[in-house]
Amino acid sequence: MLQNRTLRRMLAGVALSAFATPAFAIDGTDLVNKLNAANATSGVTVSYGNIVVDGDTVTLEGAKMASAGGEAAEIGDVTLEGVEEDGDGGYTIETVRFPDFNTTEDGVTITASDLQIGGLTIPAEVDTHSLDSMLMYETASSGPVTVSSKGTEVFSMSGMQANVGRMDGDAGLTFDATLSDIKADLTQVEDAKSKETIEKLGMQSIDGKMTIKGSWELASGKLALDEYALDFNDVGRLDFSFAISGYTMEFLNAMRQAMEASQANPNKDEANAALGMSMMGLLQQLTFNSAAISFADASLTKKVLDVVGAEQGVSGEQMAQSLKGMVPLMIAQLNMPELQNQIAQAVNTYLDDPKSITISAAPANPVPFPMIMGAAMGAPNTIPQVLGVKVTANE
Repeated sequence: MLQNRTLRRMLAGVALSAFATPAFAIDGTDLVNKLNAANATSGVTVSYGNIVVDGDTVTLEGAKMASAGGEAAEIGDVTLEGVEEDGDGGYTIETVRFPDFNTTEDGVTITASDLQIGGLTIPAEVDTHSLDSMLMYETASSGPVTVSSKGTEVFSMSGMQANVGRMDGDAGLTFDATLSDIKADLTQVEDAKSKETIEKLGMQSIDGKMTIKGSWELASGKLALDEYALDFNDVGRLDFSFAISGYTMEFLNAMRQAMEASQANPNKDEANAALGMSMMGLLQQLTFNSAAISFADASLTKKVLDVVGAEQGVSGEQMAQSLKGMVPLMIAQLNMPELQNQIAQAVNTYLDDPKSITISAAPANPVPFPMIMGAAMGAPNTIPQVLGVKVTANE
């Protein structure tokens, strides 16, 4: 009985000791190595002067960031909070905090604060066969950003917020971003002619926002940028969108391998040439789905017509009529009759009542990039038919 009691006490003591012993310390060097491996396709690597690990917080002291073939840029101390190692050897990080940014060069000062990334996942190995093997983040944000020239603020925004989400069943990703309260002071433009035009337009400053929305489907490799818009008050909204297919996991893996081979080659000229050839080959795997660029007017067009017309000694309305006659002559050399008619009609419609004008390309079926390149080299006048180009106004 005594022996049994003694044995039980010993086992209990061992168990309590196991629970009381701190978990294995996080390996900061391993974390950074895996971060750089997962980020290889971007060509950007992170280095540091020292790593300090304190519980689940890792600080990269004297961190630097360098692009392929470029000089390293100093970042400062980067703090990784809520760091955990998963069962496969990868890492999850609740928040990555960057130091405030403040740099001056050639009289231009740029500042940014509250820079951080949330929900960062670093895979143990990069095989690009699933989302779990990719470097991922859930949010990225910043506080105020300013640009000053010779002591005068010429640009600012209140902040940026970006989000990345997974589709159901990990079928792909959705992403969006907003740059809020963008303001630009145009009075600091130095070119005399541009400065005069800005004053005539009454646009000493502009303010608005920038928005981005898109998605990526893994199976088809369809990468869609549904919205990339600059929207400024009393100016207008410029929006760009596109969609391509073939941007698959296999495509990303080939790109990563090409980048790694380039970085490993000590002969930089040879490495860049080889990388360029690899990228040209990879482009052959992509197909074009659609693209569009549009402008929705918010009073800018009338202001421009009035200013340009005044310089010619005519009214804005007369200037618009003059442009209607000039456009067909300007585009005649395109040798694309159908497209020329569309452009002329759209310009006429827009100038009569400036609302919106759109140039779109939406072929009936996705077009392989090699076909586009072949048409551009052999018969450029067929490009509108190949891509399904249309020009419309006020629709």
